[in-house]
Amino acid sequence: MTPTIRSLVTRMLSPLLRAGEGEPRRGPYHLPITGGWLPDGAPINWWQTGLSPTSGERSAIVERCIALYAETAASLPGAHWRRNARGGRTRVENSALSRILHRPNDYQTSSDFMLGAVHSLYREGNTYALALRNSRFEVASLHLMNPRQSSPLVVRNEDDDDAEIFYRLGGNSVIDHTFGGGQLLVPARDVLHIKLHSSHRHPHPLVGETPLMAAMMDVAVADAFAQQQLQFLANQSRPSAVLSTDLTLSREQVQELRDRWNDQAKGLHAGGTPILTSGLKVVPWGMTGRDAQFAELSKLSAERICWAFGIPLQLLGLANTPATSTETLMQFWLSTGLGFCLNHIEQSFDRLFDLKGEPEEYTEFNVDDALLRSARKDRIDALVRGVQGGVFSPNEARNQEGYDNVPYGDEPRTQAQVVPLSAAGSIPSAPTPAVPPSAPAARNYDAAVRLDVEALRARTKRPERIAAFDGAAEPPEPRVVRKTRANGLQRPVAIYSDRR
Repeated sequence: MTPTIRSLVTRMLSPLLRAGEGEPRRGPYHLPITGGWLPDGAPINWWQTGLSPTSGERSAIVERCIALYAETAASLPGAHWRRNARGGRTRVENSALSRILHRPNDYQTSSDFMLGAVHSLYREGNTYALALRNSRFEVASLHLMNPRQSSPLVVRNEDDDDAEIFYRLGGNSVIDHTFGGGQLLVPARDVLHIKLHSSHRHPHPLVGETPLMAAMMDVAVADAFAQQQLQFLANQSRPSAVLSTDLTLSREQVQELRDRWNDQAKGLHAGGTPILTSGLKVVPWGMTGRDAQFAELSKLSAERICWAFGIPLQLLGLANTPATSTETLMQFWLSTGLGFCLNHIEQSFDRLFDLKGEPEEYTEFNVDDALLRSARKDRIDALVRGVQGGVFSPNEARNQEGYDNVPYGDEPRTQAQVVPLSAAGSIPSAPTPAVPPSAPAARNYDAAVRLDVEALRARTKRPERIAAFDGAAEPPEPRVVRKTRANGLQRPVAIYSDRR
């Protein structure tokens, strides 16, 4: 890092760095219990002044990183799967989990619910949802709660010296009107709680914290860049070009030249051709090295925010090299950040609905079709290889693309040469072609000559003449071509007589 860039970074981050012992440190300030950040200069009684702690809402990069997780998870269809006796799995359609995944409540779709749940998870580090049960004690609906107004609570049971976990839930207007308002005290079995890792917030480990904790310094740097640019544009001016000359001009001459230049190159007359006299020259005003360094630091802070969220830079257009294909990019994101997010949510649903988990009975969000929805060629190639390799039946591959079943397409197929090693020895070998018997060996020279002559007779094109030569049959009569009226060799009499 050059000394100029180091000085810029130091000047930008100096309000955010830790102060010395006994000295007050300037904001932003992190709230370890409730979460969020307070800006610099916030009063001590900030909650009484109506000030709300922020969580990086002012950063476009943070908003897009969170939206990528939330929008992708909201577009994936969820299903309840159960292992069958044949070693495969069967989709359960009539369970409470299946109904919740299709319709979580009366006022939200499954996409709305997942969008809000993942937004809360990555913005606040926690997602809380209240589960209301029916008369059969099955979960009938799920309602998202505000993570800033909800928190876990550990209650000690003095009778059996045990501790139970309850939740204070609030922040949902529908639930407030249903139960009369105020926070609800709900046992843990009726709460869907999805949390990220945390080692600082209380009570540990019942709450999580957002990846913004690691990226908040970069968010503050980006905000400082934006504020400085706004102040510069509001309070200062920078022309795109200047007029220079070696002559000494009076104030009136300078004003006259400025007016003439503005008449030709400013406002509605833009595009005119100014004519310069008295040695005037146009000098363009380009970007200085200081502006280029600010742009480079701003891009670096955006990349560091993406690293904290586990977002590939290609998804935001920040990478210098594009991805090789859509499938490769999605698989990379699935193996780094998105896969953990989906698996974390699936296991939270398993715990709420008391499922055994994978591979017996579990929740799964289908990523194969949704992530490759735009890459039709890659999706079709994968299905073709699966059918040819015997993994899918033709009907299973057709159903994934939305096509109907075809006759004789329910059973997987494979090629004939693909056999197990144990059956390779019992396969009969292919029959060999018949070999004609070899000619008998001749005893002397005369017998060899006779054998050669017989072989030549056998290969001749007209075997009837050879048979006649040997005296075995009479030779056929020679074919005689006779002239007739029908064979066209003689002119018809009727025509000849007409011409005469």
